Order: sequence, then structure tokens, then C-alpha cells
Amino acid sequence: MEIAYSLSLAFKSLQPFIIATIITFLSLLVAVRSFLKRPRKSNASGPSTSSGKDETKGATPSSSCNCSLSCNGNSDSTAFVRGVAGAPVEGSMVTADVSNVVAERQNGASMMEQLVPEITTHALSYLDYPSLCRLSMTNSLMRKAANDDNVWKALYHKDFTLEQDTVTPVNGWKAYYAATRAIMNVNTEFFNIIRDRSRPGMIRFWLNADYVKCVHASGELFSGYNAVIFSWLLPFNLQQGADFHVTDVRVRVLTDMAWVTMKTYVDMDNSAFNMTNVFEFHHGRWYLVHHHSSVLLTDGDMEQHIVNG
Repeated sequence: MEIAYSLSLAFKSLQPFIIATIITFLSLLVAVRSFLKRPRKSNASGPSTSSGKDETKGATPSSSCNCSLSCNGNSDSTAFVRGVAGAPVEGSMVTADVSNVVAERQNGASMMEQLVPEITTHALSYLDYPSLCRLSMTNSLMRKAANDDNVWKALYHKDFTLEQDTVTPVNGWKAYYAATRAIMNVNTEFFNIIRDRSRPGMIRFWLNADYVKCVHASGELFSGYNAVIFSWLLPFNLQQGADFHVTDVRVRVLTDMAWVTMKTYVDMDNSAFNMTNVFEFHHGRWYLVHHHSSVLLTDGDMEQHIVNG
């Protein structure tokens, strides 16, 4: 088991370099393919001897046609280069083709940029958040690929939710991913405070403002900072710390506000709740300004509730 665990850690640490090697290999294949497709100048356009000049002067038009036909492979090109002007035109065509290839290589300066963007995005989509960050520190090409907005959008949908597909973050998907992770960590801290029954932690967690509100699962509403803090400190003194299992977490982040919805299961009495936390960003950190908790109805409870309603 220890050997398998060590191999797993080694594979995770080498994962960015494996992806970089695969992308480099694909880039090399693209370069080789471009090189093989590059048009080559015919030997007929090369320098000739003095006897060759005499032969050229005495050559008939049909010889020029045969040469162009063997080089270009179609009668249209033969008709276009027929006569004395045939050789110079052919040479200019080859030069123009070579110039186009050189221009294409100058426009796409790196082999990495010659890959189809979808291929790069798909390859990097197999990386997790830490691996993608490590990959961006290898070199400038990997940094550019790892900072692509489509890569971070795909990672966001993989790690968080397929929702918000139509959202266009102001600072890009990488910044939006980082902000979402920050809110997720802050939301996890909220449950750690309840589990540890930390009075100082709960006092620091809420924004000290008169508009903060808290609705507990009992349905009781508390408004204002002092009332909200008191509503948490009293259960801390009477109850044991609860262990939570949180699922279906959904996060939406704006510039200075974020909200989190989730389903929460309490192991101590198998209770289930729908919860919503709303955060505001002040003085460089996120503060809780609204908490709402309600009992999660099962299918049977919902049917009974509809009948009674």
C-alpha cells in the first residue's frame, strides 16, 4: 500500500511535465508536417552551364511545356507558362510559395501556437488546479497555454458546477475560479466554527453591521449584529459540536458580494437542511451578512405538505 501511495504521489507531481511533453510532441508533429508540405524548387530552375544556355536558345516551346507539366502536373499550368516567359514565371511562383510559408511561420512564431486551440484546451482539462498552476511556471509557452480563459472555464465546470455557462466574468475565468475557491473555503470555515463551537470565531465571522440577518431552522429571525451573535452563542453553551455533511454546493460571486446554497446533513440526529449564506467583501476579506436555514423536506413530507396545504 505504501509503494502504491508513493507511486500515486510521484505521478501527480509529474503530471504537469507529462502534459507538457505530450503538447511538445504534438507541436513537433505539426512542424514536421508543415516542413514536408513545403514546396521545393525544381532542379530545372537552377544555374546552368554555357552549353545549357545554347540548348535553351534552341529549345522548342514543346520542351517548356513538358517541363512545366512534369513540375506542375496539369495542362492549365502548362498553358500559363508556355513560351519564353515560362521559366521566370515558374521560378516566381516557387519563390512566392516559399515566402508564404516563411510568413506563416513568422505569424505563428511558436509550434505551440500552431496547434488547434481545442486540442490544447482538451489536453489541459485533465489537470487539476494545483497542477495547472505548476504547469504555468515551467516556461512562457506553458504559461500562456495554462492562462487560457477556456481552460479555466472548463476547470470551473469540472470542479464546481455546469451552471453559469453564459456568465462572462469581468476579470476572466481564472480570476473567477480563484474567487469561487476563496468563497468555498470561507463557507467551509463557517461549519468548522459550528463544529468546534468557537465563540471568537463566530464573532469574527459576521460583519458588524445593523443589517445582518440570520434565520435558523426553527424559523426564528434575528436581525442586527448583536442579536445574530447571541443566537449562535446560546446553542454553543447548551449543545455538543455537530458534524456536518455538505452537498450540492453552488456559488455565485460578484465584485463584492457572493452567495452559497447547499444541502446540509447533521450526523448527530440525521437532520437535513437547505442553507444559504450571503457574504460581503470588506477590508480585504469576506464577511457573512445573511444566513438562512430550513428543514429539507423529503418526498413523503412534500406530499403531506401539499395535501395539508
